[in-house]
Amino acid sequence: MSAIAIFVKTPGISPVKTRLASTIGPKRAEALYRRCAATVGEVAGNVSEHVYWALAERPGDVASEWPGFEHLGQGGGSLGERMHRVLSELVSRHGSGLLLGADAPQIDPAELVRASAWLDTARPRHVIAPAHDGGFWTIGGNHVTAMERWTRVLYSRADTLSEFRRSLGNESEWLELPALTDLDTQEDMVRVAAELRNLNQPLPSQMALAEALEAR
Repeated sequence: MSAIAIFVKTPGISPVKTRLASTIGPKRAEALYRRCAATVGEVAGNVSEHVYWALAERPGDVASEWPGFEHLGQGGGSLGERMHRVLSELVSRHGSGLLLGADAPQIDPAELVRASAWLDTARPRHVIAPAHDGGFWTIGGNHVTAMERWTRVLYSRADTLSEFRRSLGNESEWLELPALTDLDTQEDMVRVAAELRNLNQPLPSQMALAEALEAR
């Protein structure tokens, strides 16, 4: 099974969910962020023996805030640099890896299993899954291309996924998973709750989170 790293920021130290906080308030936005991260962690822990919190801050400063899994530091630099660095570490340690954020708790565990099986080969392969805002909710691989291919992409744009795939090139085979909604705005709360309820076999934490997102 591929290793999984969940990219997180620590509320109170790094800003989280600023667009969501502008409408529902910082306290509730931070609480939802923590619940989303915990739910993603439960999903990951159900499908992989090797799960890490990839921390935006120095692990030694915030490790106690993120129990349950080992810690990796994202390090500095752009998002492309940080993703490249963490995926390189997963591939080096475990042969393949998947990167997840805390923004899409409605992940179907079966899709992560399918992605891991796809990467279990000597042939160079990547996995990617679109987000409805134009980005992606996971990227994975059993090898890592040059960092330049990750850093020349402009992130947080409507064309990020297409530009990212173009930048990484076609030297490897690609598997694309189903699209999901990132939880970034108040409107996204409704969409994410609906996607949680549409799961075939949701985890208890996923159903509880759907209820929390629906509560106004």
